[in-house]
Amino acid sequence: MLTLISIGSSFVPHLSVTTALALTAIDLGVLIYFIHHIATAIQLPTVIAGIAHELGRAIDAETAPAPGRGSLTAGLPLDRAAPVNGASAEVLLARLDRSGRVVTAQTSGYLRIIKHATLVRIAAEDAVIRLHYRPGHFLTKGHPMATVWPPEASAAIERRLESVHITGPLRTLRQDIAFGIDQLVEIAIRALSPAVNDTFTALTCIDWLGDSLCKIAVEWRPQSCHRDGLGVIRLISVPVSYERLVQRSFEKIRQAADGMPAVLIRQLDALSTIMAAAPPGRSQVLLDQAAMIARVSERTVPEPADQADVTARHEALLALRERAAHRQPDGSTA
Repeated sequence: MLTLISIGSSFVPHLSVTTALALTAIDLGVLIYFIHHIATAIQLPTVIAGIAHELGRAIDAETAPAPGRGSLTAGLPLDRAAPVNGASAEVLLARLDRSGRVVTAQTSGYLRIIKHATLVRIAAEDAVIRLHYRPGHFLTKGHPMATVWPPEASAAIERRLESVHITGPLRTLRQDIAFGIDQLVEIAIRALSPAVNDTFTALTCIDWLGDSLCKIAVEWRPQSCHRDGLGVIRLISVPVSYERLVQRSFEKIRQAADGMPAVLIRQLDALSTIMAAAPPGRSQVLLDQAAMIARVSERTVPEPADQADVTARHEALLALRERAAHRQPDGSTA
């Protein structure tokens, strides 16, 4: 348009006109690509796969060894933590319950990020902090957020706690892998609602949930106790457990799948896939979910043939569990 203004009876800017035509052709190509990209990106399978891939990256980030984290204590549950130095976790928890000072949240919102290393440095001045919430929980202004021991250190720590907790109106996947699972579950239960009745979308969500849980079953070892450079416990957090992640992945979908054998069968197939990947000691929660699915089938599926299909998948999972129980460390069968 600026070029058109400069065109006169004796002057025509040929170079500018040629450049404008070239840019118009490029813009047309970009517009066609944009329309195609949007039409593809809004398809539910693409959206579901995108969420699953982001969840996988979040799992990788959370399970990657932190710099300087000792292998002796990394990933041990709170009741098994063996500190390198100082009091044990049980002793510290008793002190916190008996004489700890409660620190309240200064703002309301979803807890997005906790800077654990910074909290450890803050508490390294001979204090212990126990967090009541993890990323993904909702903080209410004025309600307890943490407990500090000794009590006299709480005032100084409270002033600095706000800078190491990031809250916001929405949850994010960073430090909150349960959010990715909840997103897939939300899509699945909406697809199963009578108003939508999109069974295949729910099946797609179950497939991706099974894929993510296979990785979680093998790699998820959340660290509850965080130590300073001397090996003294300075921070006790509340990470989400493997069992809770499995329950979040299956419970709401199962509750919405009354009378839907296809969904129940796919859930049992996903549990079998996770069972094959899970290390010893991580199968009980899978068996519990499978038993509840079998009971839903018995109660809500009227067709005997459909019930038989669900039962066959359940029995196949139990057989897989038996084979895993008798498998030797070298992979042979006892």
